[in-house]
Amino acid sequence: MNARQSEETRRFRLTLGYDGRPFEGWQSQVGGNTVQDRLLAALREICPPIATVQGSGRTDAGVGALGQVAHFDAPASASLDGAAWVRALNAKLPATIRVFDCRETDPAFHARFDAAGKTYRYTLWTGPVLPPLRAGLAWRVAPPKDETAFAAVLRTFEGEHDFTAFSANRGDGRDADRDAVRRIESIVTRRDGDALEIEVSGDGFLYKMVRFLVGTAVEAGRGRLPVSEAVRLLDEPRPGEKAPFCAPPDGLLLVNVRYPA
Repeated sequence: MNARQSEETRRFRLTLGYDGRPFEGWQSQVGGNTVQDRLLAALREICPPIATVQGSGRTDAGVGALGQVAHFDAPASASLDGAAWVRALNAKLPATIRVFDCRETDPAFHARFDAAGKTYRYTLWTGPVLPPLRAGLAWRVAPPKDETAFAAVLRTFEGEHDFTAFSANRGDGRDADRDAVRRIESIVTRRDGDALEIEVSGDGFLYKMVRFLVGTAVEAGRGRLPVSEAVRLLDEPRPGEKAPFCAPPDGLLLVNVRYPA
């Protein structure tokens, strides 16, 4: 943003959550049924000159968020402060999208390019029947037959690796020359009754990466994938080779996005 633009606009940073089930993901699409489309429509209804809203990254169709971050530029003449934007947006948005916080920020702040890391949570349901109120919010699987292999595969993913084999191509050409090296800072599992949560924190994630990591660990827990094969896929993938199983979007949540202090 140049000096003239910063004088004419004010940049605001949003923190929002959404139930991903009714939407076709975050990223704007022709049909308009995405979180970004609905958020931009609400912003423009309140302040028509707003041109766009940028998120920290895409979430897939059906994937929810507790702490997505986005930014937008409003005319400097607009009188709303952060708290007023929260009230106004939540009055316009569907109940499945909620803005938790809005505050004016540095004109140079960028929700995507300034992000230093993210945390995702994936919920498995290991009971015999998935409760109806959990539908779309958890993936029902049998308890791991080999819990040692399940845990070992998850530990293997920690640290810095080339995750090419644990990601998918979007098909829009953006993935052709990407750097697939990412650092997973931690993977933590928590059990609450039949719910088994896998929380993954890292400096960035590739398309469907968390779903591939979870799917691979589940396959190892089922006894269908040796831990050594998961290690090989991580360290020595063959050209074009992908991990054998990608978990469904059910149960995946973007928990938070981290920025430098």
